[in-house]
Amino acid sequence: MTERKWLLGIDTCGSVGYVALSCVEENTVSLLQEIELASGEFSAAIVSTTAELLLAANIKVHDLAGIVAVYGPGSFTGIRVGLATVKAMAEAAEIPVVTVSRLAVLAHVAGVPCAVLDAYRGQVFLGVFEDNAQAREMLVTAGEFSNLGKLPGPVAFCEESVAHLLETVATDVNLKRSRAPRASDAIGMALNQWRAHQFADVAALDGHYLRGAEVKMSTRAGRA
Repeated sequence: MTERKWLLGIDTCGSVGYVALSCVEENTVSLLQEIELASGEFSAAIVSTTAELLLAANIKVHDLAGIVAVYGPGSFTGIRVGLATVKAMAEAAEIPVVTVSRLAVLAHVAGVPCAVLDAYRGQVFLGVFEDNAQAREMLVTAGEFSNLGKLPGPVAFCEESVAHLLETVATDVNLKRSRAPRASDAIGMALNQWRAHQFADVAALDGHYLRGAEVKMSTRAGRA
């Protein structure tokens, strides 16, 4: 009989958040349920929502085989709320954690090598995820796109504010509209990392903020 394993996904980096529960059997992963968290309610709803998902599946926190945490970039407060919840569960129940970038998940959902998210104040988070190359993530102004050179393909976006900004300033960027990434997408993308035991150090786990001069250019591991 095939052993079932459960993975919990948490993404509170965007304007809305998601908590998802998936079941893994051999080479297949099935989404059991995903619940959206309304903007401004992450801290109040994330614990009860997680409990609701586990109860519906008739499992406990200790039954989880892993947690997939989307750790940024995005909302500073949202990232901290999500990671605080992940760390509390992981440390209490000794659950392994896999972290993924929201930019990488967006690119994965759109099926393109580049993605952008709104960083506000005329800036965007840009991720470049070429095959067989280290991923690059950076914080840039719209005007700086012209100094980056040719990108390896279309750039996925899921926010109209980003489209308006880039279409106004960086007219040569090939934009591809996508739905916003969700926690279930992160689980699917992180499955190979989880199977390979490429786990985060929970004690040192921090948000992927891409803020400030010291993180102007941030190099991360490539997509799973």
